[in-house]
Amino acid sequence: MRILVATAVPVERDAVAPAFEGTAADVLAVGVGPALAAAGTATALTRAALKGAGYGLVVSAGIAGGFLPEAPVGSLVVADEITAADLGAETAEGFVPVTALGFGTVTHRPPAALVRDAVAATGGRAGAVLTVSTVTGTAERAAALRARHPTALAEAMEGFGVAEAAGAHGVPVLEIRAVSNPVGPRDRAAWRIGDALTALTEGFGKLAPVLESWKQHD
Repeated sequence: MRILVATAVPVERDAVAPAFEGTAADVLAVGVGPALAAAGTATALTRAALKGAGYGLVVSAGIAGGFLPEAPVGSLVVADEITAADLGAETAEGFVPVTALGFGTVTHRPPAALVRDAVAATGGRAGAVLTVSTVTGTAERAAALRARHPTALAEAMEGFGVAEAAGAHGVPVLEIRAVSNPVGPRDRAAWRIGDALTALTEGFGKLAPVLESWKQHD
């Protein structure tokens, strides 16, 4: 099975790529944010399909902010739900997701068996990973996100875009994130990007054989 791993930036790609050397996997940096992630992933999927060498699985991978205390810095999160947290409308009564407005979707769910296998292989924790277009920088917004999404463990900027592209091609999707900073007040001094990239490399070293041998059955 061919695997496409989509990261946001080259440093994330370089952290993941060693796990897939000599395999039928492509690790690409598709860009920051849901729009670029969707466009880059869709382009890669289309090119592969036109060559008759389509992918059987798409993985969104990278670093993320983690919701404390469940997802501390350096931990791994495996998404059992990939949700666009700020796709919708602000109203006098609060945020309304786009689905409540009668449009589209806001959530993709990776195959449950694959999520369980990924958690078992990496020692990570399963929970919702939120996709945002604006990174959270205040305690108030962090609390609001957790109130709307009580199972959320992390927030990042690409997973939903990758999942939308995969869904359009009928390909299952998985999202794996290594936590580099807490979600909440923006404090660059508290970020541990190096630690998160190390965790990402180590996690994918354990995960790659699971992904390569996986066959969709749920």
